[in-house]
Amino acid sequence: MIEHLTIIGVGLIGSSLALALKQQGFVKRVTGCGRTEASLQKGVELGVLDDYSLAVSEAVAGADVVVLAVPLGAMHSTMRQMAAGLDANTVVTDVGSAKASVVEDARATLGEHMTNFVPGHPIAGTERSGVEAGFATLYQDRKTILTPEADTNPQAIDVVTQMWQATGADVETMSVEHHDHVLAATSHLPHMLAFSLVSHLSKMSDQDEIFGYAAGGFRDFTRIAASDPVMWRDICLANGDALLSLIEGYKLELDHVSQAIRDNNPDALYELFRDAKHTREQLRNL
Repeated sequence: MIEHLTIIGVGLIGSSLALALKQQGFVKRVTGCGRTEASLQKGVELGVLDDYSLAVSEAVAGADVVVLAVPLGAMHSTMRQMAAGLDANTVVTDVGSAKASVVEDARATLGEHMTNFVPGHPIAGTERSGVEAGFATLYQDRKTILTPEADTNPQAIDVVTQMWQATGADVETMSVEHHDHVLAATSHLPHMLAFSLVSHLSKMSDQDEIFGYAAGGFRDFTRIAASDPVMWRDICLANGDALLSLIEGYKLELDHVSQAIRDNNPDALYELFRDAKHTREQLRNL
């Protein structure tokens, strides 16, 4: 059980974590920290938080575990602010969608606390944001990936592992590099495609009619384009190399589709669609 948990950035991910741990009786006290007092007060009203502070160094004082749930672009400054307030044995983790940049920020700011830092990423979420969006079952039967470094304290890894397992998550461990490659393909690229499609169609002269006739396929494909633009801006920049490589590969795939249409080549189109359909049908767990 965690006696005192501090969550910095109490949006969907942070509030869902707090609610899940409270529901399981795995945490006694949850302190929140963020930029907007009204949001933190709402967190107390909703039972997500027990108390809060607007000052990072105050919020982490005395905490057993600190969870960083801020945008990637805010990681460095947040870590720098909290370093002086951390107790020697405080375990620190994060929920960032790209890990290389987070580890770099941690090494630049956390000093002696670096060995108790366990980079993490829960593979769960919705397009909604804010403390009101949280719900206790968000992580149930979802994966959470930890990417500890070679010098990470094993006890800190155990603490973070048990925390996420208490939410119902399946915890796995992999290297930072492998995580960023895999997530660029399975999460970051799909979000870029959804954002780009909505942006492209919104600039067409007949956009009202186009969106007026949009049905289930458009809704399902573009749902994630309603996600937090600040968060996804930071993810793009933080995991740029891996994402650019995948974007270039996807552009080539679209070129193949375009060429098949130009050539009036039904066989090429059928083979691509058939193979994609077969692959998707094997992913029954999605």
